[in-house]
Amino acid sequence: MDKVYNFSAGPGMLPDEVKKDAQRDFLSYNNTGMSVMEMSHRSKPYEEIHFEVISLFRYLMNIGDEYHVLLIQGGATQQFDAVPLNLFVKGKADYIVTGNFASKAAKEALKYGDVKIVASSKDKNFTYIPDVDKIEFSKDADYTHITTNNTIFGVRFRKLPSPPSPLVADVSSNILGEVMDINKFGLIYAGAQKNIGPSGLTVVIVRKDLINNPMSICPTMLKYSEASEADSLHNTPSTYSIYMAMLTLRWLKKLGGVAEMQKFNDYKAGLLYDFIDNSSFYKNPVEVPYRSIMNVPFVSPNAELDALFCKEATASGLISLKGHRLVGGMRASIYNAMPLEGVKKLIEFMKKFESENK
Repeated sequence: MDKVYNFSAGPGMLPDEVKKDAQRDFLSYNNTGMSVMEMSHRSKPYEEIHFEVISLFRYLMNIGDEYHVLLIQGGATQQFDAVPLNLFVKGKADYIVTGNFASKAAKEALKYGDVKIVASSKDKNFTYIPDVDKIEFSKDADYTHITTNNTIFGVRFRKLPSPPSPLVADVSSNILGEVMDINKFGLIYAGAQKNIGPSGLTVVIVRKDLINNPMSICPTMLKYSEASEADSLHNTPSTYSIYMAMLTLRWLKKLGGVAEMQKFNDYKAGLLYDFIDNSSFYKNPVEVPYRSIMNVPFVSPNAELDALFCKEATASGLISLKGHRLVGGMRASIYNAMPLEGVKKLIEFMKKFESENK
């Protein structure tokens, strides 16, 4: 089959170089005579992979020794429960709700304590980010939770809030896609399947002083202290996903790191937004200052044309462009591995579709 460009919100594209490296290693990794899929997580060859991934995260994100880097399972959604179970001391948290996943995170935390929605953009269907300078944060919260980039609605925080409590963030869809100052956060977490590698791995980067008082009901497998004490090897980790993350992180390092990748992502997104903004046929609903550089939703004049667009785009090798059911229309997820050629081909198709359906 001819090459396709995958605009899915996740799992997203993987770099061709990474897939070729994985293909080379699949039957025998590093002359071990076996695939990483078959290796014991207690073996030396796997442990070298495991700790290289942690080291690469520290290098690429400038993570100091005051933070743990945990490689765990369950997806970012499991962290909706793990965060309050580990961080609730007084049993209070502030949440800023800027989309579907932020709302779900707050809902889960309500099971364990007092959750205050200190700001929300639901009033305008999550097309903007509330002014963080005008938010009245709780003085006695254990933490404040945000979702830095929303995959469904295509919004992102350009300015981080500065609450009195530790800032916790779901960074699943923009980790490694733009520079983050880890020192502004108490904890961040991310599912791997957008910018890190295939699904199966969840990365948690947490300040060491925050993990020592989990709630008594916190399951052992969700305790950050348990994971940190065992170097994320307390049970069998998602070994192959971690290996694929290693290849992806090596690729990113070779390209120049996160700062260089952000320049590339800004450029890709700029091309697509400029085309949409100068079109009388397509529209992007997000207020300009809050637009995501990872996820770009857009609509044509009506739902029938949206459906036809997705059908014809798929036939042209531009797949998974159908928008989320909460938004409709189309959505182009242009994560790190989406090449410039893919964005240009999408714009070419959009021009053609517009000329044929005006």
